[in-house]
Amino acid sequence: MPEPSRRLHLKAALRAGVAYALTGGAFAAHAIDLRVLSGGAVEPGMRPALAAFERQSGHTVQISFAAAPELRAALRLPATADVIVAPRAVLDSAAAAGSPPPAGVIASIGLVGVGVAVRAGAERPDITSAEALKTELASADAVVYNRASTGLWIETVLQRLGMADAVQPKAVRVPDGAGVMRRLITGTARREIGFAAMTEIVLFRDQGIQLVGPLPPPLQNLTRYVALPWPGAPAADAARTEAVAALMRHLQGNEARAIFVNAGIEPAP
Repeated sequence: MPEPSRRLHLKAALRAGVAYALTGGAFAAHAIDLRVLSGGAVEPGMRPALAAFERQSGHTVQISFAAAPELRAALRLPATADVIVAPRAVLDSAAAAGSPPPAGVIASIGLVGVGVAVRAGAERPDITSAEALKTELASADAVVYNRASTGLWIETVLQRLGMADAVQPKAVRVPDGAGVMRRLITGTARREIGFAAMTEIVLFRDQGIQLVGPLPPPLQNLTRYVALPWPGAPAADAARTEAVAALMRHLQGNEARAIFVNAGIEPAP
């Protein structure tokens, strides 16, 4: 190779090496297929964040979603994933039951609030205050919410408003937030109101759902979601351990945080 061409080739190789180093070793020598189990409320942020990790690392990630009760049940069983993303309260209850999280490796995903949704084109209820929401619930034909963490909070809201008994005959309970959206889309009554995580409502806004807005501040509940390697999982081989560590670093990085905010997940203090 002529000397000028050799120098150009060497410069190109050096540039490639620097780029590789700056991205944290963009492509792993041995690609690992990682598994993530996540709460459904953070799906709009987790999917693009994990896609970015795949592009940068060379690893692949399979993700599945479950409601809070299913996450609690999964944590009582042998590890079914490398990383779990769940409400902090779910992990705290698992720790109390004897499965403490690994020290120092928890990544904060952010805060997810509760919102109100209706079928696209339906009349928008007034949710500007607790009293306004109470009036809307009294006149609703159906009130749809889930049996997961959001639905448990709505039970508390109904008790606070003194509406639990009035809503019970027209309550429609489904397993998760996606079920709330599908039930609203297929509903036929004139005044049906749904409650779900804000992020889940946004996920369905192009499929026949309109977001009315967040719960009034006195009734709002922000659920903090975190990610961590599966508590109590047996030690993995070195390559998988490093891949999990790389994923945890990615979830705490600026790119992932920006993705979460864009998906409606508020940064946690």
